[in-house]
Amino acid sequence: MTAESVKRRVQWPVPPQDGYTVDDLFTLPDLPPHTELIDGSLVFVSPQRHFHYAAIHLLANGLRSTVPADLKVACEMTVVLDRRNGPEPDISVVRKEAFTGRRQTRFEAADVLLAIEVVSPDSEARDHDYKPHKYASAGIPHLWLVDMAGQDDHPVVQVYERGETTGTYALTGIYHDHVKISVPYDINIDLTAIDQY
Repeated sequence: MTAESVKRRVQWPVPPQDGYTVDDLFTLPDLPPHTELIDGSLVFVSPQRHFHYAAIHLLANGLRSTVPADLKVACEMTVVLDRRNGPEPDISVVRKEAFTGRRQTRFEAADVLLAIEVVSPDSEARDHDYKPHKYASAGIPHLWLVDMAGQDDHPVVQVYERGETTGTYALTGIYHDHVKISVPYDINIDLTAIDQY
């Protein structure tokens, strides 16, 4: 090891005793792209498969094709759930008035109508078990979980809606070829078109 390589080593910050806050997430220098904050811990994302990229673009384009004028579709933006949780859904449908400008780095949970997670091998437990609970507790009304399935690695979309009484998500449908639903707005996405991406 040369003196030059020692100088280039990344020094990871030492976590505070009570964990990191959302303010830390946005002010710590040199964090890797797409770092998330879950229960005061920084979560780093590993390199993604092509499926992840293709599914995000297919779904975002499909959502944008019918999005009402008072909503916008955003990809890979932090959503602040509380002071110790700032996950980054792959796609969010957000109230238009929540957009403040091109330098914006986050949205508040109250402005998010739909969060979408495209599940990856390194995020499977977080996306299936942990994040749904966090999103529901923060009041996000709709959640989609997207898995790669079958021998042809096609997307399967599980659609959830938050119950007002329970404050938890209930599965409302599983879609293999086509997502055609009316909440949170009229959505019509051909999942077989993933091969175009």
